Amino acid sequence: MARPGFRRLFWATATSMFGDSVMLLVFSIWVKELTGSNGAAGLTFFWMVLPSLAAPVLGGPIDRVRRRPLLVWGNVASAVVVLPLLLVRDASDVWIIWVVAFFYGISFIVLPAGLNGLLKELLPEDLLVEANGGLQTVREGFRLVGPLLGAGLYAAAGGWAVAIVDAATFLVAALLIARIVVAEQPPEPEPSHWRADLTAGMRHLVRDPVLQPVLVGLAAMMLVIGFAEASIFAILDGFGLAATYAGILVTVQGVGAVVGGLTASRVIRRIGEPRAVLVSLLLIVGSLGLVAATSVLALLFASLVLLGYSLPLLLVALTTLVQVRTPQRIMGRVSTTLEVLLGTPQAISLAAGAALVSVLDYHLIFAVMAAVTGLGATYLAVRMPEREPAPVPDGVPPDPA
Repeated sequence: MARPGFRRLFWATATSMFGDSVMLLVFSIWVKELTGSNGAAGLTFFWMVLPSLAAPVLGGPIDRVRRRPLLVWGNVASAVVVLPLLLVRDASDVWIIWVVAFFYGISFIVLPAGLNGLLKELLPEDLLVEANGGLQTVREGFRLVGPLLGAGLYAAAGGWAVAIVDAATFLVAALLIARIVVAEQPPEPEPSHWRADLTAGMRHLVRDPVLQPVLVGLAAMMLVIGFAEASIFAILDGFGLAATYAGILVTVQGVGAVVGGLTASRVIRRIGEPRAVLVSLLLIVGSLGLVAATSVLALLFASLVLLGYSLPLLLVALTTLVQVRTPQRIMGRVSTTLEVLLGTPQAISLAAGAALVSVLDYHLIFAVMAAVTGLGATYLAVRMPEREPAPVPDGVPPDPA
């Protein structure tokens, strides 16, 4: 925080994170209220992660522009795409919410890729884990207030008010980032075939002996974790709670997330990023298994606190690991490829979860989630290198064609 550039980036990112925390749950609450359908509400998350399937198409262009202008104009564009929500009136307008959710998903690809690159410009590698830990603590900390504020504002004034607040936070973030002073060199032109551009990130991740098993383990979890998003309203129905109570569940998860965010950098420095990911997966298995085994509200809250603790630890470890082991010149392509490798299983799980929640009890759904996540953790434990090899040299192997 003593570095002026990072300080402005921190507050800009925190501002847009607040807007996200207020808005994201409102998407599905809005659809649930308009349609009365748990499946339709679950599909809202599916539309949000769907852009990740085409993320590598954006990687090359991201690597060919400077990071600061990318973040400035990316936040402005994000503010604009939220505004069509002002037109939503009844169930016939649900498609507008889904379209906005889709473009929101695009911003979730472009902005984090730009943020990863700008962090590497502003900070030395030995400070990245603290920077990521601080940002993740803020993100998860907003779970304590953001969903409740969003649900409350939605109940009091409607979705249009939440959309205006969210758009305003993007604009504030753009203004703060525009004031960052950084000696950012223009990216060097890279003569390359389009196919090489699309596969550069994948080739780097597959080659890296540390990133590869970590990503396989995470992909197993992502293949089922979307069931939870689709099942949240089924859980509320099972406990006889209203749809707006979802904000309280997310807030309870935020309690654990704050603790996880505050302690993540300390844990990661002690055991390393790959083992921190493994510990996170094991904690997630425990959390999912507890939901599957209980019908007691207090134990449901306990599982959410455990899940909340594990997620920031996992995300800080993964983000730092990718930043440290990836050359700056392909950071955009690696970041967008990562979206595909993790977002594709999540998109599948969201679509499958929206169907499963209509025919299966949520206890059984969460038991399946715990089992598959456990398989991913087992793979990572078996394949994890005993000693962390040196990062892959700057660059990627040439495309075979």
